[in-house]
Amino acid sequence: MLAFITMFVNFRRIRKCQCVQLVTTGLLLCVLMVSWEEIDHHVVSHIRSYTYRYLVNSYDFGSALTVASSKHRGRDGSVMMSYPYLINHPDKCGDRSGESPLKILLLLFVKSSPENIEQRQAIRDTWGNESFARSELGANIRMLFALGVHPDVRRGAAIQRALLQEDQVYGDLIQQDFMDTFHNLTTKLILQFHWGQQYCPQAQFFMSADDDIFIHLPNLVNYLHTQSGARDVWVGHVHKGAPPVRHKKSKYHVPAVLYPWPSYPDYTAGSGYVVSADVAAKIYQATLALNSSMYIDDVFMGICAHFVGVSPQDHVFFAGEGKAPYHPCIYGRMITSHGHTTDVRFLWQVAIDPTVNYSSRGFVDSLYCTAVRVMLLCWPHYQNTYPCMAAFS
Repeated sequence: MLAFITMFVNFRRIRKCQCVQLVTTGLLLCVLMVSWEEIDHHVVSHIRSYTYRYLVNSYDFGSALTVASSKHRGRDGSVMMSYPYLINHPDKCGDRSGESPLKILLLLFVKSSPENIEQRQAIRDTWGNESFARSELGANIRMLFALGVHPDVRRGAAIQRALLQEDQVYGDLIQQDFMDTFHNLTTKLILQFHWGQQYCPQAQFFMSADDDIFIHLPNLVNYLHTQSGARDVWVGHVHKGAPPVRHKKSKYHVPAVLYPWPSYPDYTAGSGYVVSADVAAKIYQATLALNSSMYIDDVFMGICAHFVGVSPQDHVFFAGEGKAPYHPCIYGRMITSHGHTTDVRFLWQVAIDPTVNYSSRGFVDSLYCTAVRVMLLCWPHYQNTYPCMAAFS
């Protein structure tokens, strides 16, 4: 009898444990089913992407993304622009008479939206100031804003009149007749490379940047001087093994029918990157051969570069999507920082003030700045700007 009671108690205990296991398993499965799309987006797609990028690493763009060359050229063989210019300055890179090409260190294109008047003015007054670069840095740069047409029909006419007035004063807007929207960013990228090859091919370097970044122009010019004469230069904040976003609600959603591969080629963040003149010419040729339906411009840049055999080079002080910490020890090394709209003038005053630059004050200050950068850059909340290794470079 005692043995029967013991077996019954054990049986009830086993049944109870099994019920708990079943309920727990069911809850886990429900959570997994509800959140699978997010898990697939953030975990599975990245594992698949990295596996493809570092094991297979084969992108056959030849048949899927190339287009017939006849679509890009007229009967006389000249390149046909997809969209006509509404505002243009073909003599921007010439001398004062507009007859002879000048020796240009950098052709800097800033991607701007038509309504961002204040941001453009702040850039003109600070890091986009050509006169400052020439007089204080001894560098001949040309800065232009790349624009499309405002997409709002009701406001479009008034904004276009304001753009024409703005350009009459500053002469630095380049605008083509396409809608200035997120899905036309690749069109804006093509505008920049086509304009550069047609009107300013003598520039030693070409840079594309957003209008909400800050560029430490003295540091950038110093860096470009160290790269003088170099070829195959494409430098910025590099994304490696990034997967296409298949999440339909995402702004960056790219369907498989548009891009079937599980990984993008390596590319630099579109917020700001630099290429040498030979790379700019190669990218221009790639834009003539490739279908531009990929509307994420920095990814399209990566596709073009892969197509012509150019690889990006990572620079720890080119920022990605984040904003750099405010500190003099950061300012002394930074080249770009993303997410600046209201503080550009403040940062510029800091950048050109020699009293806040600790980079050349001796061993003790160098050690101090290294320690500060470790504290600022090696914590997770700042890893989206400069990597931890930037603290030691």
